[in-house]
Amino acid sequence: MKIERMLERLCAVGAPSGFERPAVLAAKDMLEPLVDEVWIDRLGSLVGVRRCGKPGAKKLLLDAHLDEVGLTVTGIKNGFLHFQSIGVDARMLPDREVMVLADPPMLGVVACLPPHVLSMEDREKAPKTEELLIDVGLSQEEAERQVPLGTPVVYKANFLRLGKRQLCSKAMDDRACFVSLLRAAELLSGKELDMDLYIMGSTREETGGMGAKVVTQALAPDFCVAVDVTHGRTPDSSKDEAFVLGGGPAVGIGPNMTRWMVRRMLDTAAAEEIAVQKEIMERSSGTNGWGMQICNEGVATAVLSIPLKYMHTPVETLNKNDIESTARLLAAFAAGLREEDAQ
Repeated sequence: MKIERMLERLCAVGAPSGFERPAVLAAKDMLEPLVDEVWIDRLGSLVGVRRCGKPGAKKLLLDAHLDEVGLTVTGIKNGFLHFQSIGVDARMLPDREVMVLADPPMLGVVACLPPHVLSMEDREKAPKTEELLIDVGLSQEEAERQVPLGTPVVYKANFLRLGKRQLCSKAMDDRACFVSLLRAAELLSGKELDMDLYIMGSTREETGGMGAKVVTQALAPDFCVAVDVTHGRTPDSSKDEAFVLGGGPAVGIGPNMTRWMVRRMLDTAAAEEIAVQKEIMERSSGTNGWGMQICNEGVATAVLSIPLKYMHTPVETLNKNDIESTARLLAAFAAGLREEDAQ
C-alpha cells in the first residue's frame, strides 16, 4: 500500500463536518478491495466489514473520522463572504488561502488589514470570526449568484514533505488515522480472525461525534478502537501534554478506556516490538471513543492517537512512520482478540 499516495489523495478532498461525502466516496474506493462489504449509513459515515465466517461472531469496530475543520458562508457584503467556524480557531485565519466549495469550487483569501494601518493596540488583539471576511474576487451580484449561503469552506490543499519522514497537510486530523485503518486491513489480509472486523470512516466528529455514535449504536460491537490524533511535541509545548513524532502511537489510559484493552494493547506492542507512548486522559479523551463507549449496554473501548503538530491548522504535520506503527499495532491487536475476551 502506498501510504503517502493514499493520504495525499484523502487530504486533498474538501469535506468539513456535515459536508463529508467527497471524502467518504474517496475513502470508499480505498476500502472496498480490503473488506467483504461496504456501505454508507444515513448520517453519511462509511462502514466496511470483513467477516470471519463464524455464525454469530463477535464484532470489533475500528474508527477514524473523515471530516475536517472548516467554515461555512453566512452572508455576503460587497462581494466579500461572511462566515462562521466549523472547528477553526479565528487566530489561524488572517492571510490564509481557502477553497470555497461552491459549484464549481473557487479559491479565496481571508482578508486582513496590513500592519501599517493597524494601531499598536489592534496588533495585539486576536481577531474574531465575525470580523473576518473572505475575498473571492467577485462583485456582490456575482458572489450572490455563485456562492449560496451555507456553502462550506476549507483550507486550501497543500501536501508537503518535510525532510525524510514528516508529512504536512490540512486534514491530517483524521485522515491519516483512516489510512492507518486501511493499512491494518491490508496487513490482516489472508489472516484468520476470531471475529468480524468492522472499519468505520465516521462523520461529524469535529462537531460532537454523531456519526460514530450512530454507527456504534446500530452495529452493537463488542469492542471498539477509536483512532485519532494527539498533540505532537514542539519546542514550545509541554512534555507532559505532547508526544514525540516518530515515537509511535499514544495508547490512551483513563476513564474512556477499558482497562483490560489498554493492557492488551500495551502487551501486544511489547510482543511485536512496536514503539508506543502512553497518554493519560483523566477525563474525556476528546475522541469518538467517549461517545462510542456508552452506546447500547456499553462497549469495551481503546483509544490510539497519532502525534500531530499544529492541529486544526492548514499545516498539520506528522511522521509517516507513526501511521505504519499504528497499523501494525491495530492488526496485531485484532489478530489476537478471541471470542472469550467479550465475556
